[in-house]
Amino acid sequence: MSELDEIRKRKIAEIQARQNQSQSSQANEEAAFMQQVEKMESMVKPYFSKEALQRYSNLRLAHPEQAVKVLLVMSQGIQSGKLKMVTDEQLKSLLREFLPKKRDISITRR
Repeated sequence: MSELDEIRKRKIAEIQARQNQSQSSQANEEAAFMQQVEKMESMVKPYFSKEALQRYSNLRLAHPEQAVKVLLVMSQGIQSGKLKMVTDEQLKSLLREFLPKKRDISITRR
């Protein structure tokens, strides 16, 4: 029985080591992603109007995935020279494009 216990302990230690490695690699990837997002934010934020910056901050807190999409589109527009200053209305129209189309549901009673 002692050999079985030793084998079990080794297997458990191996599994735990693998899990720790995968967790640390995921943490590193997430940290790198967050660093890229911060870099994009620092590049894009000066181009936002005061109202657009407030709307973006609210969006970032409520819907982080959509905020990253907005950052990508805005940074591409700014780098290509298409956007000079982003107003609140421009940000609203961009957000409407990201929203899924809602189906009209009509209920008819007979």
